[in-house]
Amino acid sequence: MADPPRPTDIRLRQRSRFLEIAFDDGGHYRLPCEYLRVYSPSAEVMGHGPGQEVLQAGKERVNIDAVEPVGTYAVTLKFDDGHDTGIYSWKYLYGLAVNRKKNWRSYLERLYDAGHARIPQPYDEWMNDE
Repeated sequence: MADPPRPTDIRLRQRSRFLEIAFDDGGHYRLPCEYLRVYSPSAEVMGHGPGQEVLQAGKERVNIDAVEPVGTYAVTLKFDDGHDTGIYSWKYLYGLAVNRKKNWRSYLERLYDAGHARIPQPYDEWMNDE
């Protein structure tokens, strides 16, 4: 099995609340902090097994305070809402990047199905129509 693409550049854009990631396969992605927060690979979000996922609501204005390396295989993202336990491996980040439209639509559907209102953000259209 081939190794997943590795990031060649990761830049936090706090003002616009995006994480920009370039991969060694030539892919370049801008991922909103909200998206990265609601898809955190932490047990708090993913649960401890299938079907135990916890829907994250009210994260529209979340930002990232810091991006910290974890060895040579991942980063942790320190969110301004205090969440900092997910380890984003290169494989997981790449999956979030290439599946962002499908994941985003799924998140919005689950959020609305659960009866949560969401404050629209400038990147909403971009995430769906990119």
